Amino acid sequence: MPNDSVIAKSWGELTTTELYSIMKLRTDVFFVEQKVDEEELDNRDQEDATGHYWIADEHGVAAYIRVLYNETAEYLDGHRVIGRVVVREDRRGEGLAQIIMKRIIDDFSNEAMLLHAQDYIVPLYAKFGFESFGDLYEEATIMHQSMYRAAR
Repeated sequence: MPNDSVIAKSWGELTTTELYSIMKLRTDVFFVEQKVDEEELDNRDQEDATGHYWIADEHGVAAYIRVLYNETAEYLDGHRVIGRVVVREDRRGEGLAQIIMKRIIDDFSNEAMLLHAQDYIVPLYAKFGFESFGDLYEEATIMHQSMYRAAR
């Protein structure tokens, strides 16, 4: 499989090996590297409407993004929420998150979307049409900015 092939599955479609690799990556980056102490396993992964998007290589999941659906829009008409954006340390700088984001934008272009970006990565999401709203805020000791992208 080419390194830039995006895989998209729902919870019920994930194999145990894929799930383990996704959770290992999220744990390695969010808990170990970033020292985030918030609840990682929030039961949202298992929801029928949640999409799991990733790029894998011979070492497992190299980059991952989760897409949620909230019944009640958090902001304007944004029901889809992009989150858990993570790239394995040895694959950073290759544009893997951008490849996955393009696929997600293609899949949901007719829906408004939200995300809560770590402040330093806001310019990446702006390239995909996301606009900042509200004030910067701290979450898990990291500054974040809420962003919105209107349906196309």
